[in-house]
Amino acid sequence: MLIEKEITAQIVARQRRFFQTGKTKDIGFRVEQLKQLKQVIIDNQTEIAQAVQADLRKPKFETVAAEILLCIEEINYALKKLKSWTKPKKVATPLNLFPASAQIVSEPLGVVLIIGAWNYPFQLVIAPLIGAIAAGNCAILKPSEIAAHTSEVVAKLVGKYFESDFLAVVEGGKEVTQELLAEKFDHIFFTGGTEIGRIIMQAAAKNLTPVTLELGGKSPCIIEPDVDLELTARRITWGKFINAGQTCIAPDYLLVHRSIKEPLLAGIKQCIQEFYTDNPATSQDYARIISDRHFARLQKLLHSGGKVVVGGEINPSDRYIAPTVIDGVNWDDEIMQSEIFGPLLPVLDYDDLGDAIAQVNSRPKPLALYFFSKNKHNQQRILQETSSGGVCINETISHIIPPELPFGGVGDSGMGNYHGKATFDTFSHPKSIVKKPFWLDIKLRYPPYEGKLKFIDWLFK
Repeated sequence: MLIEKEITAQIVARQRRFFQTGKTKDIGFRVEQLKQLKQVIIDNQTEIAQAVQADLRKPKFETVAAEILLCIEEINYALKKLKSWTKPKKVATPLNLFPASAQIVSEPLGVVLIIGAWNYPFQLVIAPLIGAIAAGNCAILKPSEIAAHTSEVVAKLVGKYFESDFLAVVEGGKEVTQELLAEKFDHIFFTGGTEIGRIIMQAAAKNLTPVTLELGGKSPCIIEPDVDLELTARRITWGKFINAGQTCIAPDYLLVHRSIKEPLLAGIKQCIQEFYTDNPATSQDYARIISDRHFARLQKLLHSGGKVVVGGEINPSDRYIAPTVIDGVNWDDEIMQSEIFGPLLPVLDYDDLGDAIAQVNSRPKPLALYFFSKNKHNQQRILQETSSGGVCINETISHIIPPELPFGGVGDSGMGNYHGKATFDTFSHPKSIVKKPFWLDIKLRYPPYEGKLKFIDWLFK
């Protein structure tokens, strides 16, 4: 539903008043709300899955695994660890503060705004919300209007099971987002494209609001000649074409050693057939493009450089683009200028790993980097000589799964992290506290200072 500015301001004001009651700071309250959220997801998983499928034609397996189970696992992890996360952390104090003690207490920020993306429309608003609740905040969710069915379900479920003074969902398009960004929040968490991320950050700066930006970029996949070709092809095919390539950490392009390019591409072609049959348009396991606008953008990229060696078929009325591999691409082609975010896989080759690393490093830092090689020395080179949000060695996508691993970008691919404790930390302020008793007061620090400097010098030698 579209809302007026006054109503937006009222929601924020109500949540701020509720936060000031201190109720969300109670650990029992946080546990109760997390358990409630988990039960809501479990009880309504069919409706959630149907909404996601209506938006993206996403296979039910992918929906359950990436949208529902991931969120449930995040909640379970938060419930298991919340007591330790919220426990004050004692730290050492220097001798010159004796007999003081010091500790760090994680306190909630207040009222936070979470703006989700359309490609994983349920998970990308709920996963950050889990950490926001665990940290003791109130939250306003803004699901993507492009995934309209999922946005409607999120609004319905949150509105039914949670008080709006604590959690609220605001639906709508760009205008509604602009109205929200005009309000003063204590943190803004945004998932989406880099260009919109710049707009979010600019708006947040007017209120000095801190931001977490989960963006994207062109995530490279580098393949050395010493790999297991069959497994490499299978893992790349899965990581690239899950959700029809509409994944922020999908391999965006291949940088493959020239000596194995042909057999690797043959292996990828075979995996596409195994995964989605000879005609992926009829497969129940292959998603569709989210909107006509994104379809038109991808259709243009399809013919912007190189030669289609696998796939290439399209059906505008069904927003279908086949899993496609494009060979003979060069760095200046349009398809290499921005994140693809679709089922098009351009291929470049190289002769020397150092050259491949240099090409990656000459471009904005990606959200993910994938490297396939058995050589441990070269694996270490990749880790030391490149910078990216995350890395998988001989694997794709999977670094997003363990809640113990913080997920986020670097440079143009984002700022800040989440998942597990990283989400809790994102929505918390580590407050430093020093306590000192009255039973001893060393007067060295007080004026007058004459004759005291020699003691300071002695103390710090």
